[in-house]
Amino acid sequence: MRIRNIIFDLGNVLISFNPGEFLVKKDYPENIRNIIMNDIFNSREWKELDNGDITTPEAIESISLRSSLKKHEIELVFNFRREIMYPLDQNVRLLSGLKKTGFSLYYLSNFPLDTFEEIKNDYYFFKYFDGGLISSEAKLSKPDIRFYRLIIEKYSLKPAESLFVDDIPVNVQSAEAAGMKGMITYGADDISGMLAGILERE
Repeated sequence: MRIRNIIFDLGNVLISFNPGEFLVKKDYPENIRNIIMNDIFNSREWKELDNGDITTPEAIESISLRSSLKKHEIELVFNFRREIMYPLDQNVRLLSGLKKTGFSLYYLSNFPLDTFEEIKNDYYFFKYFDGGLISSEAKLSKPDIRFYRLIIEKYSLKPAESLFVDDIPVNVQSAEAAGMKGMITYGADDISGMLAGILERE
């Protein structure tokens, strides 16, 4: 069945998000980088933010209770979130062409609500989307199959006509379990050839 809908993850598909690289550029010592990555970006609170279970101030407070980082240091890292992110231009450029070709475009991404509201207003390419869901609004996160079923239901999509694009294999596997076709980018900043190959085969 021909693909009519393309559903994109955002982080490391259309928007770069690599906090480890950012901390290196900011000249944080390795031991501090390791603490920040472990206590903040790989924390339970970070997942709860994505899932919409807590707010950013609540996450900062919770992390500060068990981290060796001081509260103001944690706040500073959280304030860096927007600096860490930037559009992956070659991938973003595909959206206008896909839209002109007749594809319906959607996003499905794990994202804290406050940060998403900022980037949605700032990044021009959101105008190409026909809709989408983020985890903090849905109270569900990838790879939970219910998250994929929710976007299918919300926009009355036929799973067999839908391609899901993500950088993480387990997230794509869940999309396939929900009946969609899947494409793993592994964080590539130019997915044009990969995407064209899949669309040509359908």
